[in-house]
Amino acid sequence: MYFKQILTPGLGCFSYVIGCPAAREMIVVDPKRDVQDYLDISREEGMRISRVIDTHVHADHVSGAHELRSHTGCEIMMYETSPVTFDFTPLREGQKLKVGKAGLEVVHTPGHTPDALSLLVTDFSRGREPWLILTGDVLFVGDAGRPDLVGGAKLDEQVANLYDSLYVKLANYPDHLEVFPAHGAGSLCGRGMSSKPSSTLGFERRHNPVLGFKDFESFHFAMSRDFPSRPKSFSHIIGTNAAGAPLLERCPVDLAMEPDRFEQKMLAGAVVIDVRNTASFAGYHIPGSVNIGFEPSLANWVGMVVEPRADLLLVVDSIEDYERMRTELHRIGYDTIHGYLRGGISSWVYSGRPVDRLSIDSAQEVQNQLEQGKPLSLVDVRTPDEFARGRIPGARHVPLTDILEGRYTLDEDEHHIIYCASGYRSNIAASYLQRHGFWDVRALAGGFIAWSRAGYAVER
Repeated sequence: MYFKQILTPGLGCFSYVIGCPAAREMIVVDPKRDVQDYLDISREEGMRISRVIDTHVHADHVSGAHELRSHTGCEIMMYETSPVTFDFTPLREGQKLKVGKAGLEVVHTPGHTPDALSLLVTDFSRGREPWLILTGDVLFVGDAGRPDLVGGAKLDEQVANLYDSLYVKLANYPDHLEVFPAHGAGSLCGRGMSSKPSSTLGFERRHNPVLGFKDFESFHFAMSRDFPSRPKSFSHIIGTNAAGAPLLERCPVDLAMEPDRFEQKMLAGAVVIDVRNTASFAGYHIPGSVNIGFEPSLANWVGMVVEPRADLLLVVDSIEDYERMRTELHRIGYDTIHGYLRGGISSWVYSGRPVDRLSIDSAQEVQNQLEQGKPLSLVDVRTPDEFARGRIPGARHVPLTDILEGRYTLDEDEHHIIYCASGYRSNIAASYLQRHGFWDVRALAGGFIAWSRAGYAVER
């Protein structure tokens, strides 16, 4: 049996290839939208992609099922009650599939979504019992799938489904069964996933807090609250996957735009995402642009900041950065990317057009201002857990997600210094506030890491 786990960085998504080189056939499970990895495996291993299975209608990334079908003619398979509008081959509880020496058995495991499935995988060349289980989004390493994404009206039903899947259905399988989930650390489909890409049922039963509740009531209480913020992109991604993702060849043609054309698109309402690093953006940037640079959770922050159907323009340092960013955006269904600024920010500057700057203060400068009693507003945009572990004395806590959702009471005329852990999120927050009329916002260089390493006071 051939088995391979493929990670999509940033989103924390795992997809899988299960096949048999002797039978020259393979199945892809939960594919990402950019499908070249699977096509490469198919070519290099001599296995035809015959089927693709989505374990559920994903909320955080666009499925590559239709992209793969366009390249290979493969069959798309999902659980029989999946709420999609395209044709697919339905899978039922207990149904078995075979690919040479590899066998798959369908287990209906609702809870993250009502129509989710898991797949028991057996390597018949080694034995007759299942070797591993692909758990989709019902069970993660160190966590379980959040049950709230289908809507508050179905939350109680979903929590009950999740309990049944975890405590009844999966209880039928032995401790040594290996667990391979559809997501890992970095995904917003759970609340506390481990960075480890796989586990065993036995280890999870002993150490996963979601599997440690003594009764349904305590499980229900814990699983009905404190969910991560839901990005704007999730509803759009669910709708895209339910309708069947458009093929990437239908997305707008890439354009390298001169400043004149770039500005015309801006005036027509396009959103400008500047992907440069925090220091470069601070030096000068196009007024109204939002700084979301490359880092592991880039796609999640785009999903928080930018409306999914917005027309997009990019400011990048190179064509390689443009291609990389375009792939990240396509993965979450942001398809109306009209192009990038030819020559980068320099061409905008040399055209004589206006620029904005984002002042950055060092930890020493902020400390001096505090010692001199200068009026300033310190705004900590980290998560509640980060804030509780230590903060700059006098800082107010306004999580970045609250700023992006308009839940803040900051005075536009105050001198605000925004900080996060390292500077990445503070640049997002500061550029967002600039775009919404705040004229005196600054970022703390190096964030709380720089502050604490400088040896200045920390409040807890």
